[in-house]
Amino acid sequence: MNDRVFGVPQRELSHYERLEVSPQADSEVLRQAFRRLSKTLHPDTTSRPASEAARDFQLLRESYDLLTDPERRRRYDVQLQQNMQQGLKSRAVPSVLPTNSSWNGIGERRPLSGGEWFALLLLGLALLLSLVLGLGVAGVQGRAWQVSPDWLSNVAAPTADHAVESALPEGS
Repeated sequence: MNDRVFGVPQRELSHYERLEVSPQADSEVLRQAFRRLSKTLHPDTTSRPASEAARDFQLLRESYDLLTDPERRRRYDVQLQQNMQQGLKSRAVPSVLPTNSSWNGIGERRPLSGGEWFALLLLGLALLLSLVLGLGVAGVQGRAWQVSPDWLSNVAAPTADHAVESALPEGS
């Protein structure tokens, strides 16, 4: 679990910190951050207590909903600026993500899941079955398993004069 962000009491986090994005993040970055964090925070996919996971997921969802609505986000940014200027007890919003942020993992390869391995196994078995079936049918019908095309054979090709003569009608 991401103790760096969710170990802090949730009321002290800004919506940007909760989603682990910078205040300049666009809608696509917000969507990717929400999807990534929701996989670790959703009550159905975590081993944390259900009530705690549900609360954290609900806060994550509220942050995402607020930041994806342009008008609500603009009002929130103004309020956040005012709070920072007044020196209220609020955490500073980072302008760039820290280097140890889990956002850096986006786009990296991950191990295949069990379902993906099963799909690959089924695909391999289907390929093997079709190969065996094709060779079996060819064997039963008495066909050769490897056939070379006519243009590779040693049969001499007709000369150009012969081809032209055969194309002309007789008597010309």
